[in-house]
Amino acid sequence: MQIRTDDDVYRVDAVWLGPPKATFPWRARYVAWGVGMLVLLLVLSVERQLGIGFGFFSTAWGLVIAIVLTRLICSRISTERPLSAVAAMWAHELTTPRERSKGVGGAATAARVRVQRSRPRPDPATAGHRRTRKEGSGVRVSTSP
Repeated sequence: MQIRTDDDVYRVDAVWLGPPKATFPWRARYVAWGVGMLVLLLVLSVERQLGIGFGFFSTAWGLVIAIVLTRLICSRISTERPLSAVAAMWAHELTTPRERSKGVGGAATAARVRVQRSRPRPDPATAGHRRTRKEGSGVRVSTSP
């Protein structure tokens, strides 16, 4: 069930019914006519870029696709949410940063570690010598007061 607005200004001015005494059988808002023309030109230009020739059936299918897309776009547009707000919302939605599905880094694995069969052994010539730490010959300073 659709509830029409009580505001006669929006009901009368936002809809073009067609020429006088020869109205169309459908209601279309002014913004729908503008959006429809732009969408039709876009659909026809995409058809030409895809290599579909200009003929009766290609133009008819382009018109059908344009009507469907225009109805989809105009179903989101109202007097409270104008076309500019919807276009800005779509632009923000398309350009917003997304969560990365592929992680950077991750858990460490030993899959690429090269293992040698023989363990490294200490050199027998230096096995008996240990390095000793020499005490410094400096002055010791007391830290207590």
